[in-house]
Amino acid sequence: MQPTYMPWIGYFSMIDKVDTFVFLDDVQLVQRSWQVRNKIKSNDQELMLTIPLTKDKNREDMLINNTSYHRLENWKERHLKAIKHSYAKAKHFDEVYPFIQDLYLNDHPSIAQFNMNIITNICERLGITTNIMISSNLDKKDGKKDVLLANICETLQADRYLSAQGSAQYIEEYSPGGEFARRGIELYYHMYHHPTYTQLGYTFIPYIGIYDLLFNEGFQHSLKIIRSGNVPDLHYLDYRKIYIEGSKI
Repeated sequence: MQPTYMPWIGYFSMIDKVDTFVFLDDVQLVQRSWQVRNKIKSNDQELMLTIPLTKDKNREDMLINNTSYHRLENWKERHLKAIKHSYAKAKHFDEVYPFIQDLYLNDHPSIAQFNMNIITNICERLGITTNIMISSNLDKKDGKKDVLLANICETLQADRYLSAQGSAQYIEEYSPGGEFARRGIELYYHMYHHPTYTQLGYTFIPYIGIYDLLFNEGFQHSLKIIRSGNVPDLHYLDYRKIYIEGSKI
């Protein structure tokens, strides 16, 4: 998975489910993607927080691991101020805010390093012990889309791959199971039912950054809540019948 800015809780469910999780950091950075922005809940509404980038390369040369965030803008201060204002009344604010604040204090050479630092530190506090690796550190063959993902699996001698549902668009584009099926790698799609939890405000808002869960439920209870949304993952053939072929009827 590409390293996302303060990912939603389903991202952490995926990390928790697998034996090895790989940050896909050496692919093109799409501007206005989840790698540079995400949402918190503020005054009972969604508030988007966006990281400004240093645009010192052509768009096609901007990878997640070689693109830096803007250092002349005080965006970290603005994000922390918005987070503090939005969650000051949350039950676990005093426990969580200093932890999050520390994640923003250090400088990082790239947006990848910044996001990965947030994700790995949250995993550690939650008690997620999955082996985590970085794509750019692997001695693998080049490729694009599902070819690259299958190459990573072969490099790690993995015989099963768990995919985000959003990747089905290109994995299943030309043939069932794409490159994974061609190479005999078992392909499953990550299925997740978003749980509800105690949240500030009157209306529950799902699919926002994990900070919301941490502030409202604390580190001790958050992993149990994340796991409560787990449902059996779907083999790609079953996924196709339900979500691809079924949608064409």
